[in-house]
Amino acid sequence: GYAALTSDWDSFWTRNLKMRIEDCFSVPTTLVPGRTINMLERVTNDYCRSFQFTGRLKEAVNLSSYNYLGFAQSTGPCADAVEQIIHSYGVSSCGTRLEAGSLDLHTKTEELVAEFMGKEAALLVSMGYATNSTTIAGLASKGSLIISDELNHNSLVFGARLSGAYIRVFKHNDVQDLEAVLRDAISQGQPRTHRPWKNILLIVEGLYSMEGTLVNLPEIIELKKKYKFHLYVDEAHSVGAIGPRGRGVCDYYGVDPKQVDILMGTFTKSFGAAGGYICASKEIIDHLRLVNHSSVYGESMSPIVLQQIYTSMWSIMGRDGTNAGQERLSRLAWNARYLGSNLRKLGFIIYGDRDSPVIPLLLFNPAKIPAFSRECRKRDLAVVVVGFPATSIVASRARFCVSASHTKEDLDFVLRVVSEVGDILGLKMSSRKALEMGMEV
Repeated sequence: GYAALTSDWDSFWTRNLKMRIEDCFSVPTTLVPGRTINMLERVTNDYCRSFQFTGRLKEAVNLSSYNYLGFAQSTGPCADAVEQIIHSYGVSSCGTRLEAGSLDLHTKTEELVAEFMGKEAALLVSMGYATNSTTIAGLASKGSLIISDELNHNSLVFGARLSGAYIRVFKHNDVQDLEAVLRDAISQGQPRTHRPWKNILLIVEGLYSMEGTLVNLPEIIELKKKYKFHLYVDEAHSVGAIGPRGRGVCDYYGVDPKQVDILMGTFTKSFGAAGGYICASKEIIDHLRLVNHSSVYGESMSPIVLQQIYTSMWSIMGRDGTNAGQERLSRLAWNARYLGSNLRKLGFIIYGDRDSPVIPLLLFNPAKIPAFSRECRKRDLAVVVVGFPATSIVASRARFCVSASHTKEDLDFVLRVVSEVGDILGLKMSSRKALEMGMEV
């Protein structure tokens, strides 16, 4: 007979849990994913095997979208600029960057992105996932060594595998374990031949989207000076959301961006757009333009997306003549600290750094995934719940994404709802000392 395409465990998980809580995932929405979101109400009569829309909308406070700086708007300077660009450029470039799809807007936006990130040059890619998965193979190959954080995003893992390089993994954000892996890999060399590695590429994330933890960049830079490896930092969730100027983890730690070889990021989070970028030296970017499959074979970024990126980044840099961008950065930082600290004081187990706009709340028991999602939805709160295979079986969680568009009243509402649901589900499991601290007002 034919070999099975799925494992017994995957089939068991899909049939006995995932299918029964399908209403908690892929929830259809409409209109702008701003501080609130409109969900299309649906019902099921066959235990989530199929759904029927009721025709009603349910508005809820939105903690589920990556709209960190609140640029996902249908009105305002970004929306106006995008509307104007359609009249000049249309909606598509209709080609790849190496053919007729390279517009002056691409060059202008790449120059701004490179300046924003403090690097010599930048390369734009029309899809965030592909930015990682098609770039890494241009930086490492057979005979190279890739060292990867154990909690790196799937796009980084996939890109590393495509490269053909030998891969070693170190414990999440553990610099001591990283150094041990480096020492062992360098001393042993390539498998079987023990020849020196062609090059060593360390891949980490600036902000880990499932953990809310910030990379320990200063100590990694010290290791880089000692062991002479190349450093690739994925700033998908940190650029625009971290640092006093919104320029990611280098800005946050006061590290010169020139000390990081490759800075990658996406525009889908803080900039309210789509796609991603690679920032590096001009030599590296010129090389990637010829070997990055997304650049060579993929359609180039749409003019309307380019304009959204340009206008939002222009605002963050303060070049629009206002303080609107800086106000968004300050509001996001305050919102993240306020919500995270008060969730801890309520007694929830929260992962991540205090400045992270991503706040994971641990549910642990997989059975609490649907319960938490449904109870929050009943109370007009939209949240993301996460379980296997994105996390381990016993590390199920809810993930809150804070936005600059949220008001203090929104966050107080969130705290009331989550506290009520937490009491129902028995989620307040942290130390008594934290419970006695009380909430900030």
